[in-house]
Amino acid sequence: MIVADKIHQRVLGLPEPLQAEVLDFVEFLWSKAKPDVDDETEEFDEVAWSNFSLTMAMRGMEDEDEPVYTVEDLKETF
Repeated sequence: MIVADKIHQRVLGLPEPLQAEVLDFVEFLWSKAKPDVDDETEEFDEVAWSNFSLTMAMRGMEDEDEPVYTVEDLKETF
């Protein structure tokens, strides 16, 4: 069995949210491997990793309930 087949089999056994994370990581690796990257690969790597990191940190936040604030929450007590 080749590596791609092994990856495919493992990914099929994961829940869909984790499959999406695998896809994000594969796309990140793909973007790093693209041959049309400028000579500034170190800067590219830093930007690509930063974007990937932000994407992972924000994943699922759109599904969270927004907190409900009231006027009482705005009052400061000293």
